[in-house]
Amino acid sequence: MSKSITYSDAGVSIDAANAAVERIKRLARSTFNARTLSEIGTFGGMFDGAFPGMRSPVLVASADGVGTKLKVAFMTGVHDTVGRDLVNHCTNDILVQGARPLFFLDYVAAGVLSPDVIVSIVEGVARGCRENNCVLLGGETAEMPGMYAAGEYDVAGFIVGVADRERVIDGSRIAPGDLLLGLPSAGLHTNGYSLARKLFFEVAGHTPATRLDALGATVGEALLAPHLSYLRPLEGLLDAGLLRGLAHVTGGGLLENVPRVLPADTAAEVRRGSWPVPPVFEVMRRIGNVEEPEMYRTFNMGVGMVVVCAEAGDLVLGLPSAGLHTNGYSLARKLFFEVGGHAPDTHLDALGTTVGEALLAEHRSYLRPLEGLLDTGAVKALAHITGGGLLENIPRVLPEGTAVEIERGAWPVPPVFRLMQQIGNVA
Repeated sequence: MSKSITYSDAGVSIDAANAAVERIKRLARSTFNARTLSEIGTFGGMFDGAFPGMRSPVLVASADGVGTKLKVAFMTGVHDTVGRDLVNHCTNDILVQGARPLFFLDYVAAGVLSPDVIVSIVEGVARGCRENNCVLLGGETAEMPGMYAAGEYDVAGFIVGVADRERVIDGSRIAPGDLLLGLPSAGLHTNGYSLARKLFFEVAGHTPATRLDALGATVGEALLAPHLSYLRPLEGLLDAGLLRGLAHVTGGGLLENVPRVLPADTAAEVRRGSWPVPPVFEVMRRIGNVEEPEMYRTFNMGVGMVVVCAEAGDLVLGLPSAGLHTNGYSLARKLFFEVGGHAPDTHLDALGTTVGEALLAEHRSYLRPLEGLLDTGAVKALAHITGGGLLENIPRVLPEGTAVEIERGAWPVPPVFRLMQQIGNVA
């Protein structure tokens, strides 16, 4: 044989892999923070392991994939959402024990490596990491000819977070009489897709592009709805001691996941009909004449996270903001631009971003986190914290002659507020 055989002749393109890695490096850097001690491309990722604000830090780790939701991504050609799903799934798994994410590692494997597809996947991973304040510290991209069908790949994620030992949520404080609160899902999240694909594509004969009035979307859009992260809605409660248990509703549904966090000899009573079930579940049930118990042990049925808390008087629970939202900007502009002398493109380490990006942080909607509770009777009042802050908005919803006690330090204050306080010595 006169021809010299190369690795590419065996189906592995080192050049394609290198091209993807260079683009991935830029995506990963967008998630880095001051505790990131290494670059993408080193043999191991390094992260600062000091936790001076904790008495006894406990590392919490998890690994997962997104299952056959990937098949829907292959069918639709949409590859930039499954990476975000992966990060959110892993984030929720460690959140159950009270941990906040530190860093994430990803693994992407394909028979033939397409740089554009791989980069699209990692774009989703990086977006999920940024949204969950998590560093994409490293990962692996593997090209394995003959292992996967053309155009297909697999992804897996590995997350490490931290919790203070005295604030770990392990379910041991759950007691009879406690309440279950369900946080809404956006759809299937990342479980039950083998049955979902059979029902929509085999039994009903639909394609991903089929638009169904009952869904208000195409089948592909409904099945690619994001796996929500519950870190933001719950983060403000992690240090308050109010959460006695958390259950991430994944494979096995409510029936199998809630018992995983209950102490021995206890059980939970779930009132069906007390939350809105997204239409995708009813459509699938009708297509396959699926029995109700099978639906509840396969799918999340509209509840992505279950919160267990005590029933002891009225509680004031705060949902975190993303920053200033849309109030206080006259003072903020004076502090940053006049007193501080900064420009919108000034990057401040204390913010982890530019001044402009911090001030343009989104005004969040709280509909999704709260929608599942609206019909349960568990919510007695809601106060939207706008102009006037906590001090003036909470009293607006209280009955005459009542007051509330707010424990300062019970929630994490975004750095933009502390920085403004320092710039202007604001009382």
